[in-house]
Amino acid sequence: MDAPTSNHQDDQVLPELLTEYMVDMKCEGCVNAVKNKLEAVNGIKNVEVDLSNQVVRILGSSPVKTMTEALEQTGRKARLIGQGVPEDFLVSAAVAEYKGPDIFGVVRMAQVNMELARIEANFSGLSPGKHGWSINEFGDLTNGPASTGEVYNPKSLGTAKEPIGDLGTLDVDDKGEAFFSGVKEKLRVADLIGRSIVVYGSEDKSDSGITAAVIARSAGVGENYKKICTCDGTTIWESSNNDFVTSKV
Repeated sequence: MDAPTSNHQDDQVLPELLTEYMVDMKCEGCVNAVKNKLEAVNGIKNVEVDLSNQVVRILGSSPVKTMTEALEQTGRKARLIGQGVPEDFLVSAAVAEYKGPDIFGVVRMAQVNMELARIEANFSGLSPGKHGWSINEFGDLTNGPASTGEVYNPKSLGTAKEPIGDLGTLDVDDKGEAFFSGVKEKLRVADLIGRSIVVYGSEDKSDSGITAAVIARSAGVGENYKKICTCDGTTIWESSNNDFVTSKV
């Protein structure tokens, strides 16, 4: 099986997922502004807004990056709090975060069905050009990427020539940024928790890697409505501004 393509193509239709955001909304005017903006986005099939919980549920194939940008264009703070197909999977989503000091990024994975996973990634701080990336056996970052083991490749799923954990290449632009959106067959998100995703300095993955992050379980839909209230009565979200940082600013 081929590795996924390195970047999202305009004519590539991603599998539909349910994605949840917590959005700063105070009235029906806010609700209408959010719905009108999202419903105009290509790939979004349905939008539901729960004003009492400040939650927006989006069904569709649009990439997370596109939906997040649309919400931010309404002038409201938004946090991704869940993604997946919760009625079918115990662990339906996972995330790996890269927090610098030089390379920043986030990789999100969501199970579409038992034979297919959807993968989205944003990176900044990479050198322009092509960089290989892969899911590796271990989440041991003691020695950085060098201690993450080989490319993840269970015998029942991959081959020596085409490891299941091979994610292909990232195309990095002149600003050092890369965006990926695609799918990977036979990948089981539940089996990846505690492993790592490594980005290499070369396209052919001949080096030991330049950065790595551990894959952690991410909230599925309906699992992350928790809010925290400070002593002065101000409500803040469990997710912070830096949870999904992709740049230094």
